Parts: sequence; structure tokens; C-alpha cells
Amino acid sequence: MSKYKIQVFTGDVLGAGTSNKIYIKLIGTVSSSEPQYLKTLTGFWAGSVQNFTVECKANIGKLLLVELEAKSPSFMTFIDDDWFCSKITVTTPQGACMLFPCHSWMSCEKKLILRDSVAMLKTQDKAPELLAHRLENLKRRCQDFKWSIFSLGLPHVVLAESPNELPPEVRFSFTKEKELLFTKGAAFMKLKLEFPSDDTWSSIEELNGILSNKTKTLEYVQKNWRKDEFFGYQFLNGLNPMIIKRCSKLPEKFPVTNEMKGNIFICDYERLRDLEGNEINKKKQYLAAPLCLLFSSQGKLMPIAIQLNQQPGRGNPIFLPSDSETDWLLAKIFVRNAEFCEHELNFHLLRTHLIGEVFTVATMRNLPSCHPLYKLLLPHTRYNLQINVMARNRLISVDGYFAKFTAIGNESMTILMKRAASSLTYSSLCLPDDIKERGLEKIPNYYYRDDGLELWNIMYKFVFGFVSHYYSDQDVQEDKELHAWLTEMRENTLLDNSEAGFPESFYTVKELAKFVTMMIFSVSAQHAAVNNGQFDFGGWMPNFPSSLRCPPPSRKGSTTKDSLLATLPDIRTTVHAMAVGYMLSQGSSDRYPLGHYPEELFSEEVPLKLIAQFKNDLQDLEKKIDARNKKLDLPYTYLNPRNVENSVAI
Repeated sequence: MSKYKIQVFTGDVLGAGTSNKIYIKLIGTVSSSEPQYLKTLTGFWAGSVQNFTVECKANIGKLLLVELEAKSPSFMTFIDDDWFCSKITVTTPQGACMLFPCHSWMSCEKKLILRDSVAMLKTQDKAPELLAHRLENLKRRCQDFKWSIFSLGLPHVVLAESPNELPPEVRFSFTKEKELLFTKGAAFMKLKLEFPSDDTWSSIEELNGILSNKTKTLEYVQKNWRKDEFFGYQFLNGLNPMIIKRCSKLPEKFPVTNEMKGNIFICDYERLRDLEGNEINKKKQYLAAPLCLLFSSQGKLMPIAIQLNQQPGRGNPIFLPSDSETDWLLAKIFVRNAEFCEHELNFHLLRTHLIGEVFTVATMRNLPSCHPLYKLLLPHTRYNLQINVMARNRLISVDGYFAKFTAIGNESMTILMKRAASSLTYSSLCLPDDIKERGLEKIPNYYYRDDGLELWNIMYKFVFGFVSHYYSDQDVQEDKELHAWLTEMRENTLLDNSEAGFPESFYTVKELAKFVTMMIFSVSAQHAAVNNGQFDFGGWMPNFPSSLRCPPPSRKGSTTKDSLLATLPDIRTTVHAMAVGYMLSQGSSDRYPLGHYPEELFSEEVPLKLIAQFKNDLQDLEKKIDARNKKLDLPYTYLNPRNVENSVAI
């Protein structure tokens, strides 16, 4: 008779414990044990670790799998008391300790079959039981995670109308859900306005009365938002450091007479062309599709010309810093509203949330739990599906935030996102390539670039070490699960056309490592860069207006202080936009910082050492960024690793 020592770990999330009767079965290469009841007087409570012994009458051979089954106790047959098991450890009669990760909810009368923590490619699996488990794992996941079309022309999404339709292991913890509700209410309390009106602001200064407990960045924005230097700074280190590019030749549609040579940069909001403005409170709102020219000199990036629509002509003047103060300020405000649209819908929603959702669903459907890439990527999928389902219901739905409180509204929003999706390229998602393509390698004081490239290189070093441990170039080419995963991502991001440059297949370890780095960077660092400062930069409404109530001026000299105030959003729209920005900028108590892997998915020495080195490299970067920021009037903190989450979790 052989004895196996079992340790059962129940997760520490709220509601993880159970009073269900739990049975365990050990499956080996020769035979299996009988299901054995794990008898405990107290049940399996949250955070508990309990020890058992399983006796096998016959030799089961090499232990391959552990099967768990939950049954209702006789006195609670009508209650399904779900259990969250984090892991099982088994010590064999020979003294070997094996880790069986679980990290799943288990309902009554259901079975979970776990395999040990050693990551394995399919070509390396020889035991029929393990190959069968691999297939069953993916079969179940394909039933749990199905594709759906949100809107033709946009990346596909998970099939779920509400968060409750998602599998329990990818849903929010109870704690995070309550925090989101609290944060939403706290946002309005923070703004000191419980029942905002539809009136026009009487002055810019009146805005100051609704803000309390401002961040240092928000205070800086409030003091400097009118200044040209700060206007230019935001294209490099604000919410959207992605649209600016070097201008080697002025486009014909922007007929600026310019004598400055060399350091000329342009921001072109062409995707907003001809879009119809929304109606808010039965009042027409307006959009512009500006072009903004900037000049870099002596470490400063300064705007030198703004045209508010794409087609040049008499009714579309080119505004200059030498124009009246109100004309020039209003032109910059229209650019900032265009920034709001491009930032929120393209660079934030599309390029991090929706792209991340495709990565998540494809990973769940194509990589079994024992696959090394599944183990590596799982922490970077956390909460992404639920936050996206909530966004589709509350932010971009027909009656959501964008429909009610933004100039772009619902219909034009969809058009903009489809235009952005059709122009998306693989290289634009890979930071080193993107910086080079936009000609921004040498522009000074571009902290997003500096910190982002440092993070990219640290991630690539980690990922390359990881991938090269499990793969040779031949392994990459022969991994059918890997290529099915890639194909689903190509098809469901709609990046399967040659112009997008998305990989059609992988041939080398380097190609795979770059792709995985891009995935991790997009949902962690890139999301932090475009998400975490929303209240810092958008909390002062004139700097980031969600809507404008008057059309772009068609001639110079027509803007007054009163007409400028009449153009800005009304009080109600302002407060709701600020509240949403506040809510989306808040971290939660259960956040996982970059490099933090609380689920024990690996037991091998090499990946554990790589994770430890990854954490050390991130800590070194933190110190480097902290030292630089001490010298800056406005510190750039969004890509400091301590401020970057593992995934799109808010």
C-alpha cells in the first residue's frame, strides 16, 4: 500500500471556502486510486491549508493528474457552495513534492482535473492521459469562451452580455466590484456637486470650486493649461503620447508658410474628418479634425500653427500664436477635444482594452493550462474581460457615457474606432518600431519614450529568456497550439491583411519573444501610460473637454471670453466627464503590479529565476525614474513599474 501526503490550499478571496464534501482521486501511468473523501470537521475555509493522506492499494505508477470532485453535504443538498481551490501539493511515497496549480472555482457535482506545474509543449507530452487532458482542457475552454461581433470592422469580443455570463475564474473579486461602485459615488462627492445643472460656466475660475483633494499633477495642469509650452509637452508626456510624429514635409492640406527647418512635428486628427457631432440635452455639439504643427527648440515643444479642419480654405483659417489670446486659446481647446476622442477611443480603448481582449480570449481557447505561454500570460489577462464587458454596457453603449456626455456620441464614435482599427499595424504596437516610424528617437524630454523603451527592453529580456528555455526554433515551427493561437488573434483583431504587418506564423524564438513582449507591454505598460493620468490631465476640464457646444471658428477675431465659455461643455457634462475620469484613474486594493505573480504556476528552477531577475530589473528602473523625477517640475510617473499593473484591470 502506497501513501501520498496531500496539502489542499483554499484561496483567500471572499467566499472562497466551502462546506461541500471534497473528493480526490490520483491518476497515474499504471492505474488510479479510488476517490477518497477529504474529511474535515471545519470545512475548507478561505485561506486555509489542510493536510490529508491518500492510501493507494495498488501501484498507480508515475503520478500524472489529480481529480477533484465536490458533492453537497447531506444537510445542504439544495445549496451550491462554490469552492475556490488555489492549489494542491502531493508528496509521493518516494518523497517527491509535486505542485498542482488550480486557481479555479468549483461548483457542486463538478470535477476538476489538474496536472502538475511543469510547463510542457504538446510535442513533449507522451502519456495518453496527459494528451487527453490537454484536449479536454481546450474543449471546455472553447465552450466557456466564445467569440462575438461587437460591431463589424472592430476587433471581436468575448460572448457575454453581462459579467455574470463570464466564467467565474475571470470575473472580479467581490472586493473589486464593491470598490468600483464606491469609487463612482466618491467621484461625485469629490467634485462637490450632487445635482449638476445644464448651465454654462460663468467663468473658468468657477471650475476650481468643484475640485477637492487635487493631485499635484492636476494642480500643475490647472496653473499651466493655457501655456503653449505645456500644450506641447502633453503630446510627449500627457495622456496621449502616441499621435505626434516628425514632419519632414508639410501636407498640401495644411498650407503653412514656415521658415523653421528640421525640428518640425505634426499631430493630424484626420480620423475625425466629417464626423457628425452628438446632441447633449437636445443641444448640438461639435467636432473638429485639426492639424497642429509644433517646433522643438531648446528642450521645448511649442505649437506654431493650428488648422481646425482637414480641407484648407477661406472658412478654415490657420491660427497662430500671434493671433488674439482668445482665438489662439480656443483653437488649442478644439485640439484638446480632438485629443479626447483619439485618446479615449483609439489609443486607450482600441489599442489596450479591445486588443487585450482578443489576446485573452485567444489564449484561453488555444493554450492549455500546461502550456508555457499560458502560464506566462495568465497574469496579464486578469480582469480584462469583465472590465471590457462593463465598458460596453456603461461607457460605449447606446445609452452610455459617450452617448450622453461627449461630442462624438455613439454613431461617430463607432466610425472613428473603425477608421482607427483599419489603420492599426503590428509595428505601431511594438514601441521601438513605433518610435522609429514616427521619427521621435531624438526629441528631448520625451519621458514616455525613455521609460517605455526601458520597460520594453526589460520585458523582452525576461520573455526571451523564458521562451528560449522552452523552445528551439524548430519547436516554434512545430507547435500547432501556438500557431492556432496566432491565427485566432490575426482573425479576431482583423489584422489578417498584409498591410497590417501582423505575423502570419512564427519561425524563430526571437519572433515569438517579440510578439509576446508586445502583448505584455500593450496590456500593462501601454495601458498604464494612457489610463492612469486621466484625472490628472482631464480633471481640469478646459484641458481635456469631452464636448464642445459651438462649431470651430470660421474666421479670426471672432472669439471672446463669453463665446469661449459658451463653447465649453455645460456644468452637467463637465462633472460627469470628470467623475468618469476619476473613477478610471483609481487603483484597487487587489491590484497586481507588473512582475507580481501571486498564482504559483511554475515550479521549475529556470522560470522562477527569470521571474526573480525580472522583479530586480523593474526595481532598478524604479530607482532610476525616481532619481530623474526629483529634478522635474512635473514628474512623469505613469511608466514607473510600481504604477504599472500586470493587466488591463480598470
